[in-house]
Amino acid sequence: MQTTLKAAVTFTGLGLHSGKPVRMTLRPASAEFGIWFQRTDLGARDGLIPAHWDAVEPSQLCTRIRNASGATVSTIEHIMAAVAGCGIQNLLIELDGPEVPILDGSSAPFVAGILAKGLRRLDAPIRALQILETVEVRNGDAFARLSPAKSLEMDFHISFPDAAIGTQDKSLNMANGTFVHELCDSRTFCRQSDVEAMRANGLALGGTLENAVVVDGAEVLSPGGLRHADEAVRHKMLDALGDLALAGAPILGRYTGYRAGHAMTNALLRALFARSQACRMVTCDAAMIARLPGAGLSRDDAPHVQ
Repeated sequence: MQTTLKAAVTFTGLGLHSGKPVRMTLRPASAEFGIWFQRTDLGARDGLIPAHWDAVEPSQLCTRIRNASGATVSTIEHIMAAVAGCGIQNLLIELDGPEVPILDGSSAPFVAGILAKGLRRLDAPIRALQILETVEVRNGDAFARLSPAKSLEMDFHISFPDAAIGTQDKSLNMANGTFVHELCDSRTFCRQSDVEAMRANGLALGGTLENAVVVDGAEVLSPGGLRHADEAVRHKMLDALGDLALAGAPILGRYTGYRAGHAMTNALLRALFARSQACRMVTCDAAMIARLPGAGLSRDDAPHVQ
């Protein structure tokens, strides 16, 4: 059965790139509603934006969606990862500005808020996107790929010159709450050498050592250090899950990212839907539902948020 929230939950914080305060409320929605963002600072119709792959437009360092009226919402990847990782199919996400609050730079506060309110089952079947053929996009030596698998599996590889990150690889099956237990608390990261350049270009104005992992060579500048030795690759997987959630349904397939980012994952979805034979929508039986991200989660699974 499809899922929504039992009750609304509100988050407040700064936008990572704008540096301005944002209030965001997740509201329960009916079956077949899907996931939509609503800009409450705009008109009721003009401010409604679908969380869908074909609403994504080019942007730096985040995922941004736009509707036909020109309304945008940026930095949606962390809340989309939380929604997908908790197994929610129907939700209205209200914001009073153009950017999702960054909070601690991970999805953990969103997951904690969602699980604290609880999930409500709806009288409608869950449909998933089954990958039938391998689809791949490349940019130089970087690539992103979707291939057939019985559940959502993820492989990711990153490589950075800073010794604090270096080369990291990780593989996970996203069933049985894996996102909540393994990925949701991993924070966005950047190199100290990039911080001033981003700010000079009007980006990361709300970034601090409290909402991002900042590294300088072998040193981690953020207080408390890393939450995981491989926090960087875990966060890249978190981002990828959020971007894949824009497919409009849970994916049954294996995602492989090699130095991939937001734009490449969206390009992968566009390539997938351009090939009608590469995937199909299926109605999930009990066995399929048990393999979806978020299956079986409860309040007891909520991450601790400082």
